Parts: sequence; C-alpha cells; structure tokens
Amino acid sequence: MIQLILVFAAILIIGIFFAIFRISTLASAVMKKPGAEKDSQVSSGNSLHGALFIILPLIGFGAAGWYGYKYFGIYTQPHASEAASQTEPLFWIATAIIIAMFVITNVALFYFAYKYRYRQNGKAHFYPDNTKLEIVWTIVPAIILTTLIFTGWKAWRNIMYEANAPKNAQVIEIMGYQFAWMVRYAGEDNKIGRSDFRYVDASNAMGLDFTDPRTNDDIQLGQAEIHVVKGKPIELKIRARDVLHSVSIPHFRQKMDAVPGMPTRMTFVPTMTTAEMRQELSTRPEWQVIDETTGKARFQNFNYEIACQEVCGRGHFSMRAVIIVETQEEYDKWLAEQQPYVEKNKDYVVKAIEKQKRIKKEGLTTMRESANKGVRQTASF
Repeated sequence: MIQLILVFAAILIIGIFFAIFRISTLASAVMKKPGAEKDSQVSSGNSLHGALFIILPLIGFGAAGWYGYKYFGIYTQPHASEAASQTEPLFWIATAIIIAMFVITNVALFYFAYKYRYRQNGKAHFYPDNTKLEIVWTIVPAIILTTLIFTGWKAWRNIMYEANAPKNAQVIEIMGYQFAWMVRYAGEDNKIGRSDFRYVDASNAMGLDFTDPRTNDDIQLGQAEIHVVKGKPIELKIRARDVLHSVSIPHFRQKMDAVPGMPTRMTFVPTMTTAEMRQELSTRPEWQVIDETTGKARFQNFNYEIACQEVCGRGHFSMRAVIIVETQEEYDKWLAEQQPYVEKNKDYVVKAIEKQKRIKKEGLTTMRESANKGVRQTASF
C-alpha cells in the first residue's frame, strides 16, 4: 500500500510541474508586449526547465537510494555454493563500477543542461577537441573492461569447463519442457543412459533409450525435486525438449541455458544445507515476516530453487524446481526409497525396447515417421 501511495505521489508531483510549465508558457504569451524584440526567444519557463534538470534527478537518486537501502536484505540473499565465492566479488565489483559511471555521467549531463541553458546574451565557447581527454576516456574504460572480462573468463572456466569438473561429481540430468522440469539421477555406475527425442511418448517423457544398459539403473523423478549432499560436487547435465529454457539457481549464483539439440552442463558444490540456510535467514528481519498463506515465518518456508530465466511461453512463471541440500545420512535415506525407472515400469520397458530397436533398424528420423511406420509415439513437443 505504501509503495502504491508513493507511485501516486510521484505522478502527482510530475503533474504539478507540468501544470506550472503550461501556466508559465501561457502567461508569457499573454503578457508579451507588441513592441518586444523579434529575436527574443527566451520564454519565462526557461529557468524553470533548467531547475527541473537539477530537481528531478535529485528526486530520482534519492528514491533509488532509499529503495536500495530499505530492501537491500531482500535482493541480496546469502550464497550457498563454492562457485559463488568466485562470482559474487565479480558481480559487486562490476555493479560498483557501473553505478559510479552512471552517477558521474548523469550528474554531468543534468548539470550541464542546467548551467548552459539558453540565455539572451549567452555566447557559446568553441571547444572542438581535447586529445588528452579522449586518450584518458578511451584507455581507462579499456583497462577496466579488459580486467573484468579476463577475471570473469577465468571464473567461467573453473565453473563450467568439463575438464575442470571434479572426478567424483554426482551426475544428475535435468530436462526443461513447457512448462516444467524433469530430473534423472545416474545410478550406481554414475553414468546417464542415452536419450532420443524419437522415443518420447506419454510414458517416456525424457525419451530414455532402454537399449542402453546404462539406463537400467537411472532414477527418474516425476516431480522436479532434486536432492543433493552438502559439500559433494554435482555435475548437472542440461537439455531442453522443445524451446529455450534456462536453469538458474540464484542462491548458488549459477545459470546455464537449456537448448534444444545442444546439451549443456554446469557443476556446483553446495556449502549450506537447506536447514542451515533457514537458520541463517531467520536472523534477518525481512525473513521473520509471517507468510499469510502458510501462517509461518518466511524463513521456515524457504527452499533452494531452480527457476527458468528464459521466457519460454505463457506458463513460464510455473517453471520452478526445488533443490533440497541435506546431509549424507539424510540423502542416503531418501535414495533408498527411490527405484530405477526400468524397475518401476517393467511391462512398458519391454514393449518400448522392441519399438526402439525397430526405429533404429529402419533408420526412422522423426516422431511422425515413426508413427507412420506403426511405431506409435503419442506425445509431442
């Protein structure tokens, strides 16, 4: 409610200034004497316009500063991965540089608009160029940008390159589709079985290749809920079934696009369990607020999440998955309750293997071609 009142107040202030401008313009036109100099082009609102170039930016900077201070704890969440220790400093350094340059350039812009507003007897100063100044504002940004790019590239290599992935990383596959996520865990061999879009149907949403022995122990989760162990490296294999999606894990400070036909990946190491993060957030006033829907404090409802950061259609807002970071004992207990997909769907798998063998044998390349040949595929992208 307070935010709405502030918005209306800002609109009202702008309206008042506009009204003053119009009144001053009309008054100037009415009061102008017939014998006034024809070359006089200075309106009575000229000084007002110049003053507004100082007043309005000050209001804007003040509002931005107030908002940033008041809600700083909301949009600066604690991070909970090893990679974040590399990306977090880079983010804040880049943000500080951008804010500093924004303030400097805009203060100069509005000040110059005020200082050099049109005057009746004003005379422009001829200032065609300044070689030293141009060298400075070329070299300094080049040094800053080069430093940011190379430090960012180094962090990217450490986090994203497959060659740098820990050898003992647990392999998990996540697939995006309109409008949800599906997850598959590698089994005891820690290897994900093959998949093929031609094998997708109502029962095999991820297109698992059941002729691949590595698929036999893979665990596919119907719900998008990922369980991982604190301190254990995770290799996330990413793909999309239909359009562009993006796997974003805000509290781990990592993001990677999910691209149809082009598998991507990223690795991360969680450093705080979900319970530990809730405890951390419980000390922050903004997280102690009671949630009206659950009747609990906000920190009690906290979960790490995967959010899609690529606008992928009308249901984009619903593409959310939960990550539960837990201890090794808790994870082992959860894992013991899971069954490989092949074991849970034995009858379907037997029939699917025959279909997949036929598709391979006849060299069918599309789902429609498979259906025309009698290999029915009921789901579509």
